[in-house]
Amino acid sequence: MRAARSLDNRTARHLWLGAHGLSGIGTGAPDVMALIRQIGFLQIDTIRNVTRAHNHILWSRNPNYREGMLWPLLGRELFEHFTHDASLIPMEVLPLWQRQFARLGAKAAEGEWFQSGLGRAEIESIRDRIEAEGPLSTHAFDTKATSREMWARPPHKKALDQMWYAGTLATAKRENFVKFYDLGARVFPSQLLQGPPDQEAIDALCDLALERLGIATCGEVQRFWAAMSAEEARGWAQRRRPAQIEVTGADGQRRAAFAAPDLDERLARLSPPSGRLRILNPFDPAVRDRARLARLFGFEYVNEMFVPAAKRRWGYYVYPLLEGDRFVGRTELKADRTKGRLSVTGLWPEPGTRWAAGRQRRFEAELDRLARMIGADRVNWQVRPPL
Repeated sequence: MRAARSLDNRTARHLWLGAHGLSGIGTGAPDVMALIRQIGFLQIDTIRNVTRAHNHILWSRNPNYREGMLWPLLGRELFEHFTHDASLIPMEVLPLWQRQFARLGAKAAEGEWFQSGLGRAEIESIRDRIEAEGPLSTHAFDTKATSREMWARPPHKKALDQMWYAGTLATAKRENFVKFYDLGARVFPSQLLQGPPDQEAIDALCDLALERLGIATCGEVQRFWAAMSAEEARGWAQRRRPAQIEVTGADGQRRAAFAAPDLDERLARLSPPSGRLRILNPFDPAVRDRARLARLFGFEYVNEMFVPAAKRRWGYYVYPLLEGDRFVGRTELKADRTKGRLSVTGLWPEPGTRWAAGRQRRFEAELDRLARMIGADRVNWQVRPPL
């Protein structure tokens, strides 16, 4: 079916950035839950190159955010589970998440990667110990990995994860980012453990995804939560029949997409993004879907953390640079907290982007803000600015 309406590329970019909280400049005390609800969920990550991804994502939307503001919400207003990766999800989504517990629990039990090598009695003894002793981390158990490969995990960790994916166990807390497992029945509010019928859950999750995306293809809706198959998402589209719209991409081509039900209201209050230059995290939801990023912004981004150093085009931990409604470059940064230093180890303007003095000042201002967030007192340039 041909879409009856269309959006030009600039309006589509503004709509997308507004939906992701990247249009204005956050002021005042951060409302962490409001920020997470706006973007849907918050991916968390172990790597602390400058600051961990979850802290950076929130800080990009309100520069008054500081490390440590997030974790008191875990178990009260947020629960932790797996979307694209480990993520913090608003607790009100928990009834709909029962299908994800079932899906991933089955995969964890059946998939070769998740096989713990422990017998049922041994797995139940791990659960029983947590029931008796309360929240325990993986360090409380002492089985050893049988392989020296990078991703090898000891049998007890695999067993813990099997039960965590299924919702039998849940993240009770994190201390220095170490996960402590407790019984799901003790972490999750009992009134939220009853989910709707499966098709209703699929439809509700897709509705929530489209609300947060504003404009999206069926595939983008499906990939938002990563909690359903492409076929299940197509079933949602057939049942709900969301409004269609044509969106002009950065290449000038118009492609069909779905529009959130309140698109007219969003367009009526839409304003251009701030001209602030933002250093975004590689795991930021605005850049997570690389295909959509390229289509809307013409920005090709590859996360090279797990690419061998000799094969990297840019660097280990490279941050996209967003200025207004354009991606103007990327930078590689590194922090040394013991020395109070944030170092710029790479800076690459986008082809055709003039890196003039004004842009350099805006970049330096953002570096200063990021340095303050992590408690660094100076920025060290290890490369020359491209002026």
